[in-house]
Amino acid sequence: MLSVLGNDYFVSYNRLSWLRDARVSEVLNVQMSGRTAIEWPSLDIDLEIESLKHPERYPLIMKRNELDYLA
Repeated sequence: MLSVLGNDYFVSYNRLSWLRDARVSEVLNVQMSGRTAIEWPSLDIDLEIESLKHPERYPLIMKRNELDYLA
């Protein structure tokens, strides 16, 4: 559950799968990012509040950098 600006939202790990393997302290370290978004700074994740209200309008796609594939 996320409580943002007086509204509660259920957010599934299926929808935000990159939070699944994060440490609890990283997941709890969430803050406002301007007036329209929230962020997890230690995880480098930003999420528009509107996408919490209407998730069907915002398919989440993780964009990778080409350097992510060099291992």
